[in-house]
Amino acid sequence: MEGNVRERGTLLFFWDYDAEWGAERSRGPGGPKAWGPLEFPNTDELLDLHARYAIPACFAVVGAAALPGARPYQDPAQVRRIHDSGHEVASHSFRHDWLPGLSGAALLGTLRESRHALEQCIGAAVRTFVPPYNQPFDYPRGLSFSLAERREVPRARTDLRSLCDALGEAGYGFCRVAYRPLWQRAGERAMSRRLDRPSRLEKIGPVTCVRLNTPGGFGPEAEAMVRRCAAEGGIGVIYGHPHSIHTGNAQDMRLLLPMMGLIREMRDRMGLRVALPRELPGEA
Repeated sequence: MEGNVRERGTLLFFWDYDAEWGAERSRGPGGPKAWGPLEFPNTDELLDLHARYAIPACFAVVGAAALPGARPYQDPAQVRRIHDSGHEVASHSFRHDWLPGLSGAALLGTLRESRHALEQCIGAAVRTFVPPYNQPFDYPRGLSFSLAERREVPRARTDLRSLCDALGEAGYGFCRVAYRPLWQRAGERAMSRRLDRPSRLEKIGPVTCVRLNTPGGFGPEAEAMVRRCAAEGGIGVIYGHPHSIHTGNAQDMRLLLPMMGLIREMRDRMGLRVALPRELPGEA
């Protein structure tokens, strides 16, 4: 089931806020990483930047970071500042959990614990969820099959449909998803480039979802998607990690600053709507 947001294009801007929990649980080469403490000063910098450009964002926060405690694991005052600045606070699981490997009970546990901790911190409802690592990818109804997830967890695996069912049970209403259908993957292999296009809202079980259509960061693919949504309509989804804005990758400030200027230009000149997930149809 799909639906248009509006005739004009819409942009969703996400920051995935992992803190030390994400650094310690990194699944990338080399195991645990050292960037956890960077999340906090970089987020302060980003909040100032978003205020300067008047661009709202959705910060997907690990719930444990909102508990009383100290950096690099917790900073409830900063989580409240995000909310008080007019941005949306979403859940990013409780401790940056890899969801495909969780049992049904453990999945519900992390979803509920995270939502409760965030809501107690900010004093407002949390309805949006962003899966750590953008997984699960496995979603047979969407013609997306993750052999890696199936190999690592042969049985009792959390796929995308079971995640969305659990999200509904835990009180969420919206999820950013990242499955890629077989036809898209085959076309990208044949053409040696990504074949992203503006997204539409879709229902997966009880939850409204939007599919990622940029690779992460603020490089040429993200720029092209912002321009395309402004010109053609649909939803563009861009995201980064606060800890990465001074690391020289595609999420670096040298690309972020031009992106903020482009978004402001597309908003002011072409009517691009910069929205929060809670503002989309079905979440009002």
